[in-house]
Amino acid sequence: MGVQIIYQETKVRNRRTFTLSAWCKRSGISSSNTILSSGTNGDNYFFIDFSNNNRIQCLDIGSGSYQIRLDTNRLIRDPSAWYHIVLAVDTTQGTASNRVKLYVNGVQETSFSTATYPSQNYDTNLNNSNTANIGRYVIESSRYYDGYLSEVILVDGQQLAPTSFGVANSDGVWTPIIYSGTYGTNGFNLQFENAAALGTDSSPNGNTFTVNNLTSIDQSTDYPVVNYATLNPLAYRLDSGVSLPTYSDGNTTVSYASDGGAGKSSMGTICFDQGKWYWEYKVNSANDTVFGGITRADYDPNDNFAGRSIYYNKTGALSVGTGTGGTADGSYGSTYTTADIISVAFDCVNGVIWLAKNGTWQNSATQSEIEAGTTTNSATTGITLNQFWSPFLEGANSGMSINFGSPAFAISSGNTDGNSYGNFEYAVPSGYYALNTKNLAEYG
Repeated sequence: MGVQIIYQETKVRNRRTFTLSAWCKRSGISSSNTILSSGTNGDNYFFIDFSNNNRIQCLDIGSGSYQIRLDTNRLIRDPSAWYHIVLAVDTTQGTASNRVKLYVNGVQETSFSTATYPSQNYDTNLNNSNTANIGRYVIESSRYYDGYLSEVILVDGQQLAPTSFGVANSDGVWTPIIYSGTYGTNGFNLQFENAAALGTDSSPNGNTFTVNNLTSIDQSTDYPVVNYATLNPLAYRLDSGVSLPTYSDGNTTVSYASDGGAGKSSMGTICFDQGKWYWEYKVNSANDTVFGGITRADYDPNDNFAGRSIYYNKTGALSVGTGTGGTADGSYGSTYTTADIISVAFDCVNGVIWLAKNGTWQNSATQSEIEAGTTTNSATTGITLNQFWSPFLEGANSGMSINFGSPAFAISSGNTDGNSYGNFEYAVPSGYYALNTKNLAEYG
């Protein structure tokens, strides 16, 4: 989650044939996000990244000239989605376009704004004696990958199809499978399973990477098969003179500028109109406005998010916007501030929402009431159910981290939902679930 900086010294110089497979979920949109790079200087290097115009770009510069350059016409700009990227190279091929093949979610890319293929038997700048960098652009030390990475695999000496790493499930969604082939001398398989050593190579080669600027909290349980909600950097207010929210930690932490107290809003990447859902948010700073809850998902960038939301203010008030149902309560709950954790339990079945401060449900509510499906002591009732809802945060001169089950902050207890998903500070009410695609398929 967030910046990934990993290095490995390569061992041999097999530079003509290899396959790179990586599962990627972008956080920084419209910024350059390097997946892998290798090289010695600005005249000799290789990289593959998401460019700042949201396209996949693969470059190999040799002696200062483009030897390989593929720029897709396809846009990769969905911060809620996992993408499977496969780059399959074999410069010994007789047909130029067969020497470098790029696949997205199992489908070969054939539409490029620029397509430069290497000469036959060209030695690339990957798999040479230089350091391979995952999540860092070797030529610009300040340019990193911003997002999530999973199952980064390099196969040395083979040009493979994406079916070696993924398959379409019964719903037609491209999903990971276990790679069962060989790796060659220089190959590796990074599963990121060991939080204390994220660079551990799971292949027989033991090509373990050195990890830089990462700690155990940077390991995420967000995964292509269990895709968790995050905050959506593409959904924001455009009020005149108001700054956009600033996101970090894989779009789970947000900072809001002061702007004279004008609020900025954030909503989630997963919306729902059925089921019962639970999440938490932690207050990182509370200099001015701080509140959170739910908002109608009919997004309008010129709309006042708070005006169509139900939220718990740091002042203790419960506010209810138009078109949401429910009733406002100026003295609903306790005040809260920096370091406090707010729990949100939203019941789409009965049209009620419950809120807690540091594990204590407000308005004298009890866990048993919440689990029983009653409306007694809920924050508000009568919430309109014939529309989609989204998690919601808003603030000014403040910041928060949201936990949909894969937290960006340390958890001292560790609680899961009834399907064993999530890592929460406080107990998840029975019948409520973490916001991820597995639970959404079952209950949403």
